[in-house]
Amino acid sequence: MSGLPGADRVVIAGAGVAGATAAETLRKEGFSGEIVLAGAEVDEPYRRPALSKDVLSGKIDIARARLRPPEFWASQGITLLTGVSVVDADTTRRTVTLGDGQTLGYSALLLATGGRPRALPGTSGSRVHHLREYSDVPALRTRLTAGNSLLVLGGGLIGSEVASTATELGCQVTVLEAQDRPLARLLPALVANAVAGLHRSAGVQLCTGVALTALDADDRGVRATARDGRTWDAEAAAVAVGMTPNTELAARIGIEVDNGIVVDELLRTSADGVFAAGDVANTPNLVLGGRQRGEHWNTAQEHGVAAAKSILGTGSPFDSVPWSWSNQFGRNIQVVGWPDADDELVVRGDLDALDFTAICRRGGRIVGAITIGRPKDIRAIRTLIGASPEAEAKLLLDPSTDLAALANQDVVTRR
Repeated sequence: MSGLPGADRVVIAGAGVAGATAAETLRKEGFSGEIVLAGAEVDEPYRRPALSKDVLSGKIDIARARLRPPEFWASQGITLLTGVSVVDADTTRRTVTLGDGQTLGYSALLLATGGRPRALPGTSGSRVHHLREYSDVPALRTRLTAGNSLLVLGGGLIGSEVASTATELGCQVTVLEAQDRPLARLLPALVANAVAGLHRSAGVQLCTGVALTALDADDRGVRATARDGRTWDAEAAAVAVGMTPNTELAARIGIEVDNGIVVDELLRTSADGVFAAGDVANTPNLVLGGRQRGEHWNTAQEHGVAAAKSILGTGSPFDSVPWSWSNQFGRNIQVVGWPDADDELVVRGDLDALDFTAICRRGGRIVGAITIGRPKDIRAIRTLIGASPEAEAKLLLDPSTDLAALANQDVVTRR
């Protein structure tokens, strides 16, 4: 097979969406060799975004969240190993060691090891929960009964979604956020404030600017204490203060690591024949410059496709514009590109009514957007960002401007 010396076996470390998509793509692209997809989780590959929403609420079970039916992997000639991690590798001999003691040779190795929830020091106990894997769901779900109280530590994406789900299940929810607004890393202030209003109107007690010094838990409940002396009590806590990329394996085998596994535009690591994809991969940003490590489902899925093609020698530079979504209190929030708190905002629609498209401009060009209730706009703006337009703010603000038509034009009006 072109581009693969030695035995035709691709080993994929990590069975999340990046790894699973890479395995599928290898087959679709005609790879006839062996594919080993090894994941630490005991569950077959599933849609992780559903965990904080439909799975946590009980609307669907894990079987309905699976990426593929159980029989799919064998039918494609993909060896799926669940509950088995790649624990070591020799990049010179091109071998990996699995957690069950097996040693396998490989012609290409893909590191799709994802990440783990960032923990708060000194916080543990049966009433303190994280949410990253399906195995985290059952214990947290038992706490989310009508009338129970829940502290959510962190007002980012996962924290906001857990708060939404718990509130809709009848819990009394308090969100403690260190920044001056929720979703501060993802949304500009005006948009974040609109989403904060959505939470408050649903009954969430949203506390910002909270510098926690302690989270104490016992068999009766939890207590959070802030530096200014304020305290909050609840029956349980969900900690959602970000994730840490799982780079330990890469570092141990001598691969360059810096806020993730460093890769080039073809998702190649510093070791020959080793690639990385998904939440753990730190990639060049070919649109805006610099580097980035995304933590979005769609990016990981696209990484899987791109990595598989690079392994086969048919890849092209990864320049996709990131896109993500969140469902909160019945509203679908979509984010595209790289919004920043300091961007110039061009708002189409009504922020207060939560029916808008907020376009982010930086240095005279479109760099991102956030929409609620306007999915067609997000698709058009994703195209505009990739085309590097300098569309005039007046043109973008005009409600009669068809963004889809603008995105399809050969020449975009420039400042």
